[in-house]
Amino acid sequence: MADLPTHTIVFEILTRLPAKDVGRSKSVCKQWYALLSTQDFVKIHCSRSVVSSNQRVLLIDDLTCSVRPIISNNNDYGPSSTVTFPFHHQNNDVSILSHLNGLLCVCLNHTYELLLWNPTTTAFKRLLTPDSHGFYINNLDAIGLYVDADDDYKVLHIKRRSGVLGVYVYSREVDSWRNIPFITRQEYLSPHFNWSAGTFCGGTLYFTICECWIGGTNVVICFDVNSEQFKEISFPPVPSNGMVQGVLVNVKNVHHMFASTGMFEMTIDLWTLQGDYWIKVLSCPPIPPISLSLWCDITHYVTNGNWFVMTKLGKLFTIEMDMKPFECFYLVSWFRGFKGAVFVQTIVSPSI
Repeated sequence: MADLPTHTIVFEILTRLPAKDVGRSKSVCKQWYALLSTQDFVKIHCSRSVVSSNQRVLLIDDLTCSVRPIISNNNDYGPSSTVTFPFHHQNNDVSILSHLNGLLCVCLNHTYELLLWNPTTTAFKRLLTPDSHGFYINNLDAIGLYVDADDDYKVLHIKRRSGVLGVYVYSREVDSWRNIPFITRQEYLSPHFNWSAGTFCGGTLYFTICECWIGGTNVVICFDVNSEQFKEISFPPVPSNGMVQGVLVNVKNVHHMFASTGMFEMTIDLWTLQGDYWIKVLSCPPIPPISLSLWCDITHYVTNGNWFVMTKLGKLFTIEMDMKPFECFYLVSWFRGFKGAVFVQTIVSPSI
């Protein structure tokens, strides 16, 4: 290796190391520290880290946070390692709102403050400003984390306040918030509509908007992250004779939705988005009555023959599928629950 050029060692070998090993490699010498800290290195390393074998499950308890690998062949987690929160918090205080490429956007529930946090490197950035940007209210606001064509990580914050909707974008590059226009139907400002967190896929952030009663309106809002334009598309054509829930997931950079409907017995269909239209991929057998807290958090990961869901408390449940040829679906690359997330370990920094 001593005969190899430094550029080859850094960009062809070190970019393939696990994130924690990159951190240790920075201590080799000043030259390596500088090269391993460049945005070019971070970008290449991140692109090579976004693989299913590098996925981890992060689970938040009252005072602790643990990270575990996923063992897909036996439907379980591997041994856990404890992560110490690098910021002050209280019991049951940290909620995960969005995540991308190893970065998590979280809210401290006792202060309503937004933070960007990389649990692998422990680095974090507070997004709260004196003029109340970065101030999140649960059940009224929606958050989406994304990266634009210029490789700038950004946070989209949709606020509903007393019948007025404001949309703001935080840029990691310039470390500031700005307002952007968003014209939508007035009824979506009502608290009767539940906005999901944003799911980033193919240059677009997707949000579901679901009315909180049987037979209510359900739509999907799309935000093009480069043009910063919004549009509305229809929900998959699911039955409306029960409560309807749509959970968006990114599977290999293709946008999907787990659409569930029912009251005492629930049915779940998996849909994929092609253009502005939904195509049904598969249906699972009817699920016996389960608690509302479980089926409102349907998102985990899919392997051949099984589909896993996680409760708000981090407990895994398995839904056995009839064996259908959907080999293209393996571990999903996006999952978020208030107390858990499937994420990849990277060295992406919450600040420049």
